[in-house]
Amino acid sequence: QVQLVESGGGLVQAGDSLRLSCAASGRTFSRDAMAWFRQAPGKEREFVAAITSSGDNTAYATSVKGRFTISRNNAENTVSLQMNSLKPEDTSIYYCAAGGRYSVIWARYDYWGQGTQVTVSS
Repeated sequence: QVQLVESGGGLVQAGDSLRLSCAASGRTFSRDAMAWFRQAPGKEREFVAAITSSGDNTAYATSVKGRFTISRNNAENTVSLQMNSLKPEDTSIYYCAAGGRYSVIWARYDYWGQGTQVTVSS
């Protein structure tokens, strides 16, 4: 059974940093793109960041570019999201996605984690 488990969410103040991690099990994703999406209450799921299987290429939403960094460790089957200079508008549930083609479109990914809450207070 394939599982993606996120961790690292929490309540922080504006300007703080958080590091989200996603551990995959049940299969290796070393040949697949991985990504982070987020969804706030009443809003649509939105793309945050993606990384190719090799880690050589990354993509970011305009709203997080320069503040967030996605990385992966294929040996450990993990993907991480370093979030710096957090803003209240970053408050959302963050989801790890894997098993798809390198894309900013959530429907292109086959596997999803259960999500981790990030809350940024002003």
